[in-house]
Amino acid sequence: MDVAGGSDRRRFPRRRVLKGARISFRGLRAAIDCTVRDLSEHGARLIVESPIGIPDRFDLVQPGCEPRFCRVVWRKATQIGVAFI
Repeated sequence: MDVAGGSDRRRFPRRRVLKGARISFRGLRAAIDCTVRDLSEHGARLIVESPIGIPDRFDLVQPGCEPRFCRVVWRKATQIGVAFI
């Protein structure tokens, strides 16, 4: 991703995807819908309606996949960058 004329600083390339997912936390009792837009073995870029109330660590649950524990690396408007732990 080339941000405002800058270069991509990721260590691992991500592939573009468009997948529905859920951000789950509080022992999987709370969940927020999101869309996975970029995905790599080590992280993802998520689109959310609002980043407010989303904790710094959570499970990313995608249909047909095992949940992945995530740590938020950055937040910007309706996007969240996460690293898989």
